[in-house]
Amino acid sequence: MFSIGDKVVYPMHGAGIIEAVEEKSVLGELRQYYVLRCAFSDMKVWIPCDSSDMIGVREVIHPDKTPHVMEILSNASSEMSGNWNRRYRENMEKLKTGETGNVAEVVRNLMRIDRVKKLSTGEKKMLASAKQMLISELILSGDEEAGELEDRIEKVVCGL
Repeated sequence: MFSIGDKVVYPMHGAGIIEAVEEKSVLGELRQYYVLRCAFSDMKVWIPCDSSDMIGVREVIHPDKTPHVMEILSNASSEMSGNWNRRYRENMEKLKTGETGNVAEVVRNLMRIDRVKKLSTGEKKMLASAKQMLISELILSGDEEAGELEDRIEKVVCGL
């Protein structure tokens, strides 16, 4: 179980801080929920406590793992399909895991594709969402601001 104040990652939403644990009745069933305040917005998400493991909720990475994330961002791009639809589905599966390394791969690969040829509208949205998920976790695991992290990611991915 997580506690109030814990910094956690909720797959497909990014990282946030647990503000409360509340009981709510949904469809006549009383359950406990974590109230997660997302790092990137004022959005609050209610996560059922009893299924948080199954959903993939986990603690944010330790600050000493940030160099590994930056290494993933600087590595060569992964082999990906030339078909944007297939590529979109493969990237979506990676994002759904909520694993930092997978999210970093998606950010790296889509940023590099976008520099060569423009992404489809769906992939542009996916890139923006993946960046937000990655940056939100890195913000909560370290002491950098969002703008600094975005610039740093840009430099690492594009070799600037």
